[in-house]
Amino acid sequence: MGRCRFPGLALSNGSRHNPFAMPSPKRTGSAKRSAAHTAGRRSVLVTGASGGIGRALCRAFAAMGWYVGVHYHRRKAEAAKTLRTVRVTGGTGGLYQADVREGDSVRRMIDAYLKKAPKPTVFICNAGIGASSLVVRQRDEEWMTVVHTNLTGTFHCLQSVAPPLIAQGGGSIVVIGSHAGVHGSRGQAAYAASKAGLIGLVKTAAQEWGPQNVRVNLLLPGWHRTGLSEGAMPDNHDWPDHALRRPPAIEEVARTIVHMAQLKDLSGQIWNCDSRDL
Repeated sequence: MGRCRFPGLALSNGSRHNPFAMPSPKRTGSAKRSAAHTAGRRSVLVTGASGGIGRALCRAFAAMGWYVGVHYHRRKAEAAKTLRTVRVTGGTGGLYQADVREGDSVRRMIDAYLKKAPKPTVFICNAGIGASSLVVRQRDEEWMTVVHTNLTGTFHCLQSVAPPLIAQGGGSIVVIGSHAGVHGSRGQAAYAASKAGLIGLVKTAAQEWGPQNVRVNLLLPGWHRTGLSEGAMPDNHDWPDHALRRPPAIEEVARTIVHMAQLKDLSGQIWNCDSRDL
């Protein structure tokens, strides 16, 4: 599968990116306030937003003028950096803490988010950890921690975000998966198993909530140099399993997710953002 590209993305902010559009009259006074209010009605909550792909996602939504909920578990200082990036980029937002392994914690976070955010439009389930081992050496406690965070944590998030989306007539959920969840990965028993479980979870949720116009999709972001991939990402690698001989740029992945989250007729799908075969 080739790299994901959406040439029209640059136009999603409006006609200012269209070279053929007539210039818009300058807004003043109440017109400015009305435009700001309209843009502010859309919001996204990104779990695992204290760095890496989560931070890139927050920045991409902020560039669209969205309200961005920045979730974190323990790394509040790093989440605050993400929030500053959101504001500098042109968005607004807030910090939201939760341990996704605990259903009550997630429900409290969603309640707090719904009280502060504009109309909830998109939820991104990105929180996850990557500690793992060979199958025969995998310790039970490490297995449970990884699966409970990556799979059960996503389950808790889906359970909590679906009701408000259903109540308002629809919305979009994007779950961040992994190529390892499709093909497996040597030395990544728990991680690969947890990500494989997301496929069945996403497809089931998409079928259950489709009649209520809630779209649920899974995206595979590919290799990126983040805290999660440290120690696992190949160094000095020529990427022979990638048709393009390179992993995708994190900014391109973020733009793809922003676009995917706004599609009205896409649900229950697995979207690969690098050039490896599925």
